[in-house]
Amino acid sequence: MAGKKTIKSAIESMMFVWGEPLDIKEVAEIFNVDKKEIYGYFKELQDEYEQEGRGIIIKEVNKSFQFVTRKENIDYIERLCTPVKHKRLSQSALEVLAIVAYRQPVTKGEIEAVRGIRCDRVIEGLAKKNLIAPIGRSDAVGRPILYGTTDEFLNQFGFETLKELPSIDDIEGVLAETENIPDVDALYMQQIAIDLTEKK
Repeated sequence: MAGKKTIKSAIESMMFVWGEPLDIKEVAEIFNVDKKEIYGYFKELQDEYEQEGRGIIIKEVNKSFQFVTRKENIDYIERLCTPVKHKRLSQSALEVLAIVAYRQPVTKGEIEAVRGIRCDRVIEGLAKKNLIAPIGRSDAVGRPILYGTTDEFLNQFGFETLKELPSIDDIEGVLAETENIPDVDALYMQQIAIDLTEKK
């Protein structure tokens, strides 16, 4: 027969795994001991958690017990569970992302030819955010890196595949439309605003 320490340890594990209120009758049958004895172990554990001021406490519900969070910690739990807003992308990052999305696979040189300025840092930043990534090398002189969008890009835009991107005649039109956007989170693609950090 299992000892008191072993049973109490097992009870903790079972409560953690079970999630729902754990009936003392079921636990008693598992250990083949009297329900009153098992009830006593639950109460001992309950007192121990309370005396130590633990963040998890043991709640009794009609002769059943389960782990719950201490109510004094609710504010911290809500802060943890509230979605964190991602850092906004700059206007230049949005423009480069549009170019990559519509012209991929595309080299850094081709991106810079469209924008008219160097894009090293912008490309590096988008790569760090896992929105674009190297997908091969061009056959052109020097075999420059080809960039394309990632699954994370699709996820943030709410697309399943690249085929769902809005159709557009040329990327310069997109850039023209992005010049006066009041909200830099939004990339206007053919007058469709798509929030890169949270789908609206």
